[in-house]
Amino acid sequence: MTTLAPRAGRRCHNAVNPLHSTVYFSPDLGKELAGAGVGHPRAVYFAGRGAAMGAVGPGVIAAAFYNFSYELVAQHVPAVWRVVSPETVLDARLRAVDSTLRRVLGEEAVASDEMAEAARLALRATEACTRTARPLYAAHADLPVPEQPHLAYWHAATLLREHRGDGHLTALLSAGLDPVEALVSHTATGKGMTPRWVLGTRGWHRTDWDAAAGRLRERGLLDEAGELTEAGTALRAGLEDHTDRLDSAPYEHLGAEGVERLTELARGFLVAATGNGAFPADLIGKS
Repeated sequence: MTTLAPRAGRRCHNAVNPLHSTVYFSPDLGKELAGAGVGHPRAVYFAGRGAAMGAVGPGVIAAAFYNFSYELVAQHVPAVWRVVSPETVLDARLRAVDSTLRRVLGEEAVASDEMAEAARLALRATEACTRTARPLYAAHADLPVPEQPHLAYWHAATLLREHRGDGHLTALLSAGLDPVEALVSHTATGKGMTPRWVLGTRGWHRTDWDAAAGRLRERGLLDEAGELTEAGTALRAGLEDHTDRLDSAPYEHLGAEGVERLTELARGFLVAATGNGAFPADLIGKS
């Protein structure tokens, strides 16, 4: 029996998750890995997010990340592991997180009581996360918790992000959406990345995008203008509800009061990070 208000866990995740993502939009990770011999932005991302799983091949990265083209991943993996070890990448990533958060939040916020409180709450929530069928979460859950509160908060945000993300892939598979269909339908909600960002970073081509849109139209999920139909809107809403059910445990464990407080703190950090340019202004949208 849930003790939380409807979608409280989702709202908390939506406030916490973006702070995890700041490192992948920051120049700091690229600078750290450039010093180790990794220069291409896609190699930086695949190594940075995938290193917790070890020196895995392109198939594992493509499967765990879901919406990247295997061909794009294979251009950089496993080659990146011949240049740098996963352990070196993880160390570099944590240094990049440190410098990024200090820049986008400010030294005062990083050292604040609120940051320490947020770290405690987020880590408490992760106590109820489960490894089963969640490879990215499970790999990160094996990493040590950093001592400094802002890094501990980022680590907890990472665990909560990958826990929900792994569950979301289960929901996508259940809904019969392949990687490009998932991207096209998410963009059509107005909450996903713009087609320019998708095509520029995920390794798909315009022909892949158009073909996926065609398949969605055949299923009655997308109209001729590229907007979600009533059925498409219901499917996307159902996906999020399915993901909520698979991701309810950490927030139920934290409890209503803890979830409300973590959401409040996380939103404050997110507003500050966004105002300090942590994310590209043209990242989200339909076009």
